[in-house]
Amino acid sequence: MAKQLHKRFTTNQIIALLEKHQSKEIELSYILNILGISRRRFFKILKSYREDKNNFSIDYKRNNSNNKIDKDIEKNIFTELKTEKDLIERTDNPIRNYNYSYIKDMLKEKYKNKVSHCPP
Repeated sequence: MAKQLHKRFTTNQIIALLEKHQSKEIELSYILNILGISRRRFFKILKSYREDKNNFSIDYKRNNSNNKIDKDIEKNIFTELKTEKDLIERTDNPIRNYNYSYIKDMLKEKYKNKVSHCPP
């Protein structure tokens, strides 16, 4: 899979290609080949450029991190894992490993937290 456009090209390089396309100096197929994108994606970029040339950018602007969980949920997970750990460490108890499905269920029932994935 190709790297994302903003990682392979600068905004100025894209603008130069868009302007050469508009002045018909370069064929569309050549630009698509260079950029490694589809016609649809190219024309979305071109439309965005035409709408606001002064503020056009291909830089990716992420508002929130996509791999973070809420601090309260993290705290609840650690609480339940600690409870499981205490059970595992007891010598009079036959439990020897974590039951992640049970922890997931407890998070849902006790704390009303939804966790999408638990490791096997």
